[in-house]
Amino acid sequence: MIDLKQYQSFVTAVTSDPSSNIDSFNDRVTALSTQINVPLLLTSAIGMAAEIGEFCEIPKKMLFQGKPLTDDTLFHMKRELGDVIWYWMNACTALNLNPDDVIQENITKLESRYPGGTFNVYASEHRVATDI
Repeated sequence: MIDLKQYQSFVTAVTSDPSSNIDSFNDRVTALSTQINVPLLLTSAIGMAAEIGEFCEIPKKMLFQGKPLTDDTLFHMKRELGDVIWYWMNACTALNLNPDDVIQENITKLESRYPGGTFNVYASEHRVATDI
C-alpha cells in the first residue's frame, strides 16, 4: 500500500528550490528578466494551458458525451483557438522571438522528421537525438 505522507516527503525532496521558496523563485525571475519578459512568459504559459484545456473540452464532449457538431460548437472552438494564438503570440513577444521564425522552425523540424513529405509511423517514433 502507498503511504501518501511518505510520497509527499519524497515529492518535497525532489522539488527544486525555486518551485517552493519565494526568495529562490524571485532570484530566478530576476536573473531571467535580463533576457526575457518573465511575467509575460508566465502569463502566456499558464494562459495557453488553460485555453488548450477549454478547447479540448469541446471535442471531448463531442466524442465521448454525444455533443453535436453545430455552427455554435465550431464557433466556440474557433474562439478558443483564437485565445490560444493570443497567448502564443505573447510567448513569442516574451521570448523576443519572431513568430514567422517560430513557424519556419516547426516546418524545418517536420520536414526533417518526414523527409518524404508524408506522415510515417516509424519516423514519428524513431527520432534523431536533436528532434525534440
